[in-house]
Amino acid sequence: MAREEPDVEVLNEAISSALVFNDEVKDGGGVQITCFSEVVNDVALHFQILRLPKQIYVWIGCDSAKLGRIYAAAPTRPKDMISVTSILGGASDNTGAGIARRLVLKTGLNIILACNIPKNSPMLEADAEKMLVQKLIQLGYTRAKAEGSSS
Repeated sequence: MAREEPDVEVLNEAISSALVFNDEVKDGGGVQITCFSEVVNDVALHFQILRLPKQIYVWIGCDSAKLGRIYAAAPTRPKDMISVTSILGGASDNTGAGIARRLVLKTGLNIILACNIPKNSPMLEADAEKMLVQKLIQLGYTRAKAEGSSS
């Protein structure tokens, strides 16, 4: 039984037609890609955000273009419970798992997070998350805060 090969030309065309913005993403369909870099305490942090219809893929790189560990996070039942799992990189190092969980809480969407931040750098991880959340707010990817509480 022959395995069907993906059409490379169709894939390349889809990637080429993706909307690419550096600062602001306008409303529209398809994939929206945002890339930016920041320097924190002499360490270069690189970010790539891919906004898909019902999920966000985020890559955070530290001083290199390595993929790093990959986490998937999604809202689960009951309401406001978040499930996080390590897809690539092992479960003993949870650098990025907390970021993925909190991104689901902020956006309400499924999150795939590739994180290449050293595991012994909690301050760098916190700074990276802060910059990422600021960009997500700027892009309008976060959900609005509830106007009232039910207490």
